[in-house]
Amino acid sequence: MINKVQILSVTLPGNLDAYIRIANLWPMLSIEEEKSLTQRLRYNSDLDAAKKLILSHLRFVIHISRNYSGYGLPQADLIQEGNIGLMKAVRRFNPEIGVRLVSFAVHWIKSEIHEYVLRNWRIVKVATTKSQRKLFFNLRKTKKRLGWFNEEEIKIVAKELGVSSKDVREMESRMAAQDVTFNPLPEEDFVDGKNNNTIQYLQDKTSNFACRVEKDNWEEHATNKLSNALLGLDKRSRDIIYARWLDKNQKNTLQTIANNYGISAERVRQLEKNAMKKLRIAIEA
Repeated sequence: MINKVQILSVTLPGNLDAYIRIANLWPMLSIEEEKSLTQRLRYNSDLDAAKKLILSHLRFVIHISRNYSGYGLPQADLIQEGNIGLMKAVRRFNPEIGVRLVSFAVHWIKSEIHEYVLRNWRIVKVATTKSQRKLFFNLRKTKKRLGWFNEEEIKIVAKELGVSSKDVREMESRMAAQDVTFNPLPEEDFVDGKNNNTIQYLQDKTSNFACRVEKDNWEEHATNKLSNALLGLDKRSRDIIYARWLDKNQKNTLQTIANNYGISAERVRQLEKNAMKKLRIAIEA
Protein backbone atom coordinates (compact mmCIF):
# COMPACT_ATOMS: atom_id res chain seq x y z
CA MET A 1 0.00 0.00 0.00
CA ILE A 2 2.79 2.40 0.92
CA ASN A 3 4.47 2.13 -2.46
CA LYS A 4 1.20 2.78 -4.27
CA VAL A 5 0.48 5.88 -2.19
CA GLN A 6 4.03 7.15 -2.73
CA ILE A 7 3.61 7.25 -6.50
CA LEU A 8 0.42 9.31 -6.27
CA SER A 9 1.49 12.72 -7.64
CA VAL A 10 -0.06 16.17 -7.56
CA THR A 11 1.48 18.12 -10.43
CA LEU A 12 1.26 21.82 -11.12
CA PRO A 13 0.11 22.96 -14.58
CA GLY A 14 2.10 25.62 -16.42
CA ASN A 15 -0.16 28.41 -15.11
CA LEU A 16 0.16 28.80 -11.33
CA ASP A 17 -2.96 30.95 -11.06
CA ALA A 18 -4.98 28.25 -12.81
CA TYR A 19 -3.63 25.64 -10.42
CA ILE A 20 -4.60 27.74 -7.39
CA ARG A 21 -8.12 28.23 -8.77
CA ILE A 22 -8.51 24.49 -9.37
CA ALA A 23 -7.18 23.66 -5.89
CA ASN A 24 -9.66 26.02 -4.26
CA LEU A 25 -12.55 24.39 -6.16
CA TRP A 26 -12.13 21.15 -4.22
CA PRO A 27 -14.55 21.23 -1.27
CA MET A 28 -13.27 21.04 2.27
CA LEU A 29 -14.10 17.84 4.13
CA SER A 30 -16.30 17.58 7.18
CA ILE A 31 -15.00 15.74 10.24
CA GLU A 32 -17.10 12.68 9.36
CA GLU A 33 -15.99 12.64 5.71
CA GLU A 34 -12.34 13.01 6.65
CA LYS A 35 -12.50 10.22 9.23
CA SER A 36 -14.23 7.89 6.79
CA LEU A 37 -11.64 8.54 4.07
CA THR A 38 -8.64 8.17 6.40
CA GLN A 39 -10.03 4.88 7.73
CA ARG A 40 -10.54 3.56 4.21
CA LEU A 41 -6.96 4.46 3.35
CA ARG A 42 -5.40 3.09 6.54
CA TYR A 43 -7.34 -0.17 6.78
CA ASN A 44 -8.23 -0.91 3.15
CA SER A 45 -5.37 0.79 1.23
CA ASP A 46 -7.97 2.75 -0.75
CA LEU A 47 -6.10 5.00 -3.19
CA ASP A 48 -9.27 6.85 -4.18
CA ALA A 49 -9.63 7.90 -0.55
CA ALA A 50 -5.99 9.06 -0.50
CA LYS A 51 -6.57 11.11 -3.64
CA LYS A 52 -9.61 12.85 -2.17
CA LEU A 53 -7.74 13.61 1.06
CA ILE A 54 -4.84 15.15 -0.82
CA LEU A 55 -6.89 17.18 -3.27
CA SER A 56 -9.11 18.59 -0.54
CA HIS A 57 -6.04 19.84 1.37
CA LEU A 58 -4.13 21.46 -1.52
CA ARG A 59 -5.44 24.90 -0.48
CA PHE A 60 -3.64 24.55 2.87
CA VAL A 61 -0.33 23.82 1.11
CA ILE A 62 -0.78 26.96 -1.03
CA HIS A 63 -1.52 29.02 2.10
CA ILE A 64 1.57 27.72 3.95
CA SER A 65 3.86 28.14 0.93
CA ARG A 66 3.03 31.87 0.76
CA ASN A 67 4.82 32.36 4.07
CA TYR A 68 8.08 31.43 2.30
CA SER A 69 7.76 33.77 -0.68
CA GLY A 70 10.46 36.09 0.75
CA TYR A 71 13.26 33.66 -0.03
CA GLY A 72 13.26 34.46 -3.75
CA LEU A 73 12.33 30.92 -4.79
CA PRO A 74 9.61 30.04 -7.34
CA GLN A 75 6.19 29.81 -5.70
CA ALA A 76 5.31 26.79 -7.83
CA ASP A 77 8.34 24.91 -6.50
CA LEU A 78 7.46 25.76 -2.90
CA ILE A 79 3.93 24.45 -3.46
CA GLN A 80 5.21 21.29 -5.11
CA GLU A 81 7.54 20.57 -2.18
CA GLY A 82 4.66 21.23 0.22
CA ASN A 83 2.53 18.76 -1.76
CA ILE A 84 5.17 16.10 -1.16
CA GLY A 85 4.93 16.79 2.57
CA LEU A 86 1.14 16.57 2.38
CA MET A 87 1.31 13.15 0.69
CA LYS A 88 3.71 11.90 3.35
CA ALA A 89 1.35 13.12 6.04
CA VAL A 90 -1.66 11.43 4.42
CA ARG A 91 0.27 8.17 4.25
CA ARG A 92 1.26 8.31 7.93
CA PHE A 93 -1.93 9.74 9.44
CA ASN A 94 -3.74 7.66 12.07
CA PRO A 95 -7.48 8.47 12.13
CA GLU A 96 -7.78 7.17 15.69
CA ILE A 97 -5.59 9.86 17.29
CA GLY A 98 -8.48 12.33 17.48
CA VAL A 99 -7.08 15.33 15.53
CA ARG A 100 -7.80 16.73 12.10
CA LEU A 101 -5.52 15.76 9.23
CA VAL A 102 -4.52 19.39 8.57
CA SER A 103 -3.12 19.73 12.12
CA PHE A 104 -0.97 16.65 11.55
CA ALA A 105 0.03 17.62 7.99
CA VAL A 106 1.30 21.12 8.83
CA HIS A 107 4.53 19.68 10.25
CA TRP A 108 5.21 17.55 7.16
CA ILE A 109 4.37 20.36 4.72
CA LYS A 110 6.67 22.85 6.46
CA SER A 111 9.42 20.26 6.82
CA GLU A 112 9.58 19.60 3.07
CA ILE A 113 9.48 23.32 2.25
CA HIS A 114 12.23 24.00 4.81
CA GLU A 115 14.46 21.38 3.22
CA TYR A 116 13.86 22.86 -0.23
CA VAL A 117 14.64 26.41 0.96
CA LEU A 118 17.88 25.31 2.65
CA ARG A 119 18.99 23.37 -0.45
CA ASN A 120 18.32 26.18 -2.89
CA TRP A 121 18.56 29.54 -1.09
CA ARG A 122 22.35 29.55 -1.44
CA ILE A 123 24.81 27.44 -3.44
CA VAL A 124 26.66 26.85 -0.16
CA LYS A 125 24.43 25.55 2.63
CA VAL A 126 23.76 28.15 5.31
CA ALA A 127 22.40 25.66 7.85
CA THR A 128 23.27 22.02 8.34
CA THR A 129 22.46 21.13 11.98
CA LYS A 130 19.03 21.12 13.58
CA SER A 131 19.81 24.17 15.73
CA GLN A 132 21.14 26.10 12.71
CA ARG A 133 17.99 25.38 10.73
CA LYS A 134 15.81 26.58 13.59
CA LEU A 135 17.95 29.71 13.88
CA PHE A 136 17.88 30.35 10.12
CA PHE A 137 14.09 30.54 9.81
CA ASN A 138 13.47 32.36 13.10
CA LEU A 139 16.24 34.86 12.48
CA ARG A 140 14.73 35.97 9.16
CA LYS A 141 11.47 36.84 10.91
CA THR A 142 13.30 38.80 13.61
CA LYS A 143 15.55 40.65 11.13
CA LYS A 144 12.52 41.88 9.17
CA ARG A 145 11.49 43.69 12.34
CA LEU A 146 14.86 44.88 13.63
CA GLY A 147 17.28 44.93 10.66
CA TRP A 148 20.96 44.50 11.59
CA PHE A 149 21.39 43.54 15.26
CA ASN A 150 23.36 45.42 17.86
CA GLU A 151 25.01 43.53 20.73
CA GLU A 152 22.02 43.84 23.04
CA GLU A 153 19.59 42.59 20.39
CA ILE A 154 21.88 39.63 19.66
CA LYS A 155 21.71 38.62 23.33
CA ILE A 156 17.91 38.94 23.34
CA VAL A 157 17.51 36.86 20.16
CA ALA A 158 19.93 34.23 21.46
CA LYS A 159 17.96 33.95 24.70
CA GLU A 160 14.60 33.72 22.88
CA LEU A 161 15.83 30.98 20.51
CA GLY A 162 17.92 29.08 23.06
CA VAL A 163 21.24 29.47 21.22
CA SER A 164 24.52 31.26 21.88
CA SER A 165 25.28 34.84 20.82
CA LYS A 166 28.09 33.47 18.67
CA ASP A 167 25.60 31.30 16.73
CA VAL A 168 23.36 34.32 16.12
CA ARG A 169 26.25 36.46 14.80
CA GLU A 170 27.51 33.64 12.58
CA MET A 171 24.07 32.94 11.07
CA GLU A 172 23.43 36.66 10.53
CA SER A 173 26.72 36.86 8.62
CA ARG A 174 25.87 33.79 6.52
CA MET A 175 22.46 35.15 5.62
CA ALA A 176 23.92 38.50 4.57
CA ALA A 177 26.52 36.91 2.30
CA GLN A 178 25.95 36.65 -1.45
CA ASP A 179 26.99 33.87 -3.82
CA VAL A 180 29.94 34.86 -6.03
CA THR A 181 30.93 32.98 -9.15
CA PHE A 182 34.49 31.65 -9.09
CA ASN A 183 34.72 31.43 -12.85
CA PRO A 184 32.67 34.14 -14.63
CA LEU A 185 32.02 34.35 -18.34
CA PRO A 186 34.83 35.91 -20.44
CA GLU A 187 33.03 39.23 -20.82
CA GLU A 188 32.59 39.39 -17.02
CA ASP A 189 36.27 38.77 -16.22
CA PHE A 190 36.99 42.47 -15.82
CA VAL A 191 34.74 44.89 -13.93
CA ASP A 192 35.88 48.54 -13.73
CA GLY A 193 39.32 47.47 -14.93
CA LYS A 194 39.75 44.87 -12.16
CA ASN A 195 40.05 41.13 -12.69
CA ASN A 196 36.83 39.51 -11.50
CA ASN A 197 37.97 35.89 -12.01
CA THR A 198 38.12 34.76 -8.38
CA ILE A 199 39.15 31.20 -9.21
CA GLN A 200 42.65 32.44 -10.14
CA TYR A 201 43.28 33.43 -6.52
CA LEU A 202 42.16 30.21 -4.82
CA GLN A 203 44.84 28.32 -2.93
CA ASP A 204 45.29 24.65 -3.81
CA LYS A 205 46.05 23.15 -0.40
CA THR A 206 46.34 19.66 -1.86
CA SER A 207 49.45 20.66 -3.81
CA ASN A 208 52.94 20.92 -2.30
CA PHE A 209 55.16 22.41 -4.96
CA ALA A 210 58.36 22.16 -2.88
CA CYS A 211 57.84 18.46 -2.19
CA ARG A 212 57.10 17.80 -5.87
CA VAL A 213 60.29 19.56 -6.98
CA GLU A 214 62.28 17.74 -4.32
CA LYS A 215 60.83 14.40 -5.44
CA ASP A 216 61.61 15.14 -9.10
CA ASN A 217 65.17 16.15 -8.21
CA TRP A 218 65.66 13.01 -6.13
CA GLU A 219 64.33 10.75 -8.89
CA GLU A 220 66.64 12.45 -11.40
CA HIS A 221 69.57 12.10 -9.02
CA ALA A 222 68.81 8.40 -8.38
CA THR A 223 68.48 7.73 -12.12
CA ASN A 224 71.82 9.39 -12.83
CA LYS A 225 73.52 7.41 -10.07
CA LEU A 226 72.11 4.15 -11.42
CA SER A 227 73.15 4.99 -14.99
CA ASN A 228 76.71 5.78 -13.89
CA ALA A 229 76.87 2.61 -11.78
CA LEU A 230 75.73 0.48 -14.73
CA LEU A 231 78.54 1.93 -16.85
CA GLY A 232 81.00 0.46 -14.35
CA LEU A 233 79.85 -3.10 -15.10
CA ASP A 234 81.03 -5.30 -17.93
CA LYS A 235 78.66 -5.74 -20.88
CA ARG A 236 77.42 -9.21 -19.86
CA SER A 237 76.65 -8.10 -16.31
CA ARG A 238 74.80 -5.02 -17.64
CA ASP A 239 72.75 -7.19 -19.97
CA ILE A 240 71.83 -9.54 -17.11
CA ILE A 241 70.73 -6.67 -14.81
CA TYR A 242 68.72 -5.08 -17.61
CA ALA A 243 67.04 -8.36 -18.60
CA ARG A 244 66.25 -9.24 -14.99
CA TRP A 245 65.19 -5.85 -13.54
CA LEU A 246 65.03 -3.00 -16.06
CA ASP A 247 63.15 -4.49 -19.01
CA LYS A 248 59.62 -3.03 -18.73
CA ASN A 249 58.16 -5.49 -21.25
CA GLN A 250 59.12 -8.67 -19.43
CA LYS A 251 61.26 -10.03 -16.62
CA ASN A 252 63.52 -12.73 -18.07
CA THR A 253 64.18 -15.90 -16.14
CA LEU A 254 67.67 -17.13 -15.22
CA GLN A 255 67.28 -20.05 -17.61
CA THR A 256 66.35 -17.78 -20.54
CA ILE A 257 69.47 -15.66 -20.01
CA ALA A 258 71.59 -18.80 -19.50
CA ASN A 259 70.42 -20.17 -22.86
CA ASN A 260 71.37 -16.89 -24.57
CA TYR A 261 74.92 -16.97 -23.21
CA GLY A 262 75.42 -20.76 -23.28
CA ILE A 263 76.07 -20.97 -19.52
CA SER A 264 74.20 -22.52 -16.59
CA ALA A 265 71.38 -20.80 -14.76
CA GLU A 266 73.45 -20.99 -11.57
CA ARG A 267 76.29 -19.06 -13.23
CA VAL A 268 73.79 -16.37 -14.30
CA ARG A 269 72.58 -16.12 -10.69
CA GLN A 270 76.16 -15.63 -9.47
CA LEU A 271 76.86 -12.95 -12.07
CA GLU A 272 73.61 -11.18 -11.13
CA LYS A 273 74.49 -11.28 -7.43
CA ASN A 274 77.97 -9.85 -8.02
CA ALA A 275 76.59 -7.14 -10.34
CA MET A 276 73.97 -6.09 -7.78
CA LYS A 277 76.65 -5.84 -5.11
CA LYS A 278 78.79 -3.59 -7.33
CA LEU A 279 75.77 -1.40 -8.14
CA ARG A 280 74.88 -0.97 -4.45
CA ILE A 281 78.46 0.09 -3.62
CA ALA A 282 78.58 2.54 -6.54
CA ILE A 283 75.19 4.12 -5.72
CA GLU A 284 75.89 4.51 -1.98
CA ALA A 285 79.36 5.97 -2.58
